[in-house]
Amino acid sequence: MGFQSILVRIGAYLLIPVLFLVLWGAIDRQLDNEVILPGVGQVAALFLQPTESLIAMGSLVTNVVISLVRVLAGYLLAVCLAIPLGILMGYYGTVYRLLNGFLALFRPIPPLAWVPLVLAWFGVASLASMFGVEEGKAYLYLNNLKLSMIFIIFIGAFYPVLTSAIHGVMGVRSTLLDSARVLGAGEWDIFRKILLPAAAPSIVNGMRIGLGVAWMCLVSAEMLPGSISGVGYLITHAYTLARTDIVIAGMISIGIVGAVLDLFFRLIEDRKFVWTRLTR
Repeated sequence: MGFQSILVRIGAYLLIPVLFLVLWGAIDRQLDNEVILPGVGQVAALFLQPTESLIAMGSLVTNVVISLVRVLAGYLLAVCLAIPLGILMGYYGTVYRLLNGFLALFRPIPPLAWVPLVLAWFGVASLASMFGVEEGKAYLYLNNLKLSMIFIIFIGAFYPVLTSAIHGVMGVRSTLLDSARVLGAGEWDIFRKILLPAAAPSIVNGMRIGLGVAWMCLVSAEMLPGSISGVGYLITHAYTLARTDIVIAGMISIGIVGAVLDLFFRLIEDRKFVWTRLTR
């Protein structure tokens, strides 16, 4: 690839962001109201000092890290439950018929609709109270992981991962499975060498979608009682103080972290599942 081609590709990627910033600056100058729309430089200044405390709630970096840990806690719990369950439902028709109708009742319920019930169940309990940790650094870390927040994020991520796992397993051609059985392969070999590799692209895609939904549930989860940190809470509190620049900085931070995590899954798809393009 020549140097000019590289410049063209970089220019194509930067064109829309640059136009967006120009439009943002033009609208900001026209409005001249930092509460409605702060300037680009005002928001950029927050990213130039990411470790500075904001409105006495800790730095932007600290709150983003706390939110990331919460998202990963709920997300990993969803993945660990949804993938095995989805494989079982996709492979065994009896399990699918037994569970699908019941799980389908809860699929349309938005994660926010669970908030009153979750608060009644967990209150402000955290992993610290669940494990009996009452002091020290471990308490400070675990106390930020409220059970109610983890549950809301878990619900948001669970169904995309489950549905993709079921779809991936059901999409494996039966001729491959039957051929393996005829050749004497056991159930474990079929699962390990045929079923799981063939269903993996769909499962990874579901994990990618589930992580995006988990991030979308983050702000609502951090609005629950007991939350005193996290980028979602920072955004909510900054709004009450008319600090729109912090609100926008928090939104951009969520977008950046989400985009980096999404890129991780895209790299996996490009490197491990390139063979799926050849079968189209």
